[in-house]
Amino acid sequence: MKRLTVVFAGLLLVAPFSFAKAADDNAKDEKNRLENAGTVIQEILDIPDDIPQDLLDKARCVVVLPSVLKAAFVVGGSYGRGVMVCRTGKDFTGPWGAPAMYALEGGSIGFQIGGEATDFVILLMNNRAVSSLLHSKVKLGADASIAAGPKGRTASAESDAYLRAEMLSYSRSRGVFAGISLEGTTLRPDDDANHRLYGPDATAAKIITEPKMDAPEAGRPLVHRLQKATPVLKP
Repeated sequence: MKRLTVVFAGLLLVAPFSFAKAADDNAKDEKNRLENAGTVIQEILDIPDDIPQDLLDKARCVVVLPSVLKAAFVVGGSYGRGVMVCRTGKDFTGPWGAPAMYALEGGSIGFQIGGEATDFVILLMNNRAVSSLLHSKVKLGADASIAAGPKGRTASAESDAYLRAEMLSYSRSRGVFAGISLEGTTLRPDDDANHRLYGPDATAAKIITEPKMDAPEAGRPLVHRLQKATPVLKP
């Protein structure tokens, strides 16, 4: 009994340090996620033939999921983690605002991207697509329409396929950038990460719609690069 008491006391002493380390690790994860998303956008937007400017100018929000691995979708129900940045203002037409944390889950995507780390970028093309993602999990292709996005300078947002789609999705693996179908996957707010990054009362909806929310330092390069590329929504 005495030995058990000593062991229990030792565990009580170690526990606070374990929780503190876990908190530090989570904070680093969020910082790395924001920084990596900024790097992905910087590299993709620096190549004019990747995302057509016409589409980027009409997008309300951009979702960036850096370095998603196939294993994340086929082992233990894990997921790809990233961020969503939206334009500010009532109709999402103003300057770009603070990034909220999001997660991509499940579906057949694991078999499409192979074993390499893959970056995903999703453009949200109308207000309905944004509203559907602010509060709940959305199944892509069912709850919201999604299509593989076109690439190249001559691609136009006026084509029928892209006018019908609420979201346009892209992937980049081994330096190859292309449109990709994400139908069957789900996209949802990463509530735990948003709480760690912005505070216990933070929600994706508050982060994206309230003008008082400021981007964390690690997320500012992402926001600034989008702002430089497309300052306000173009009708």
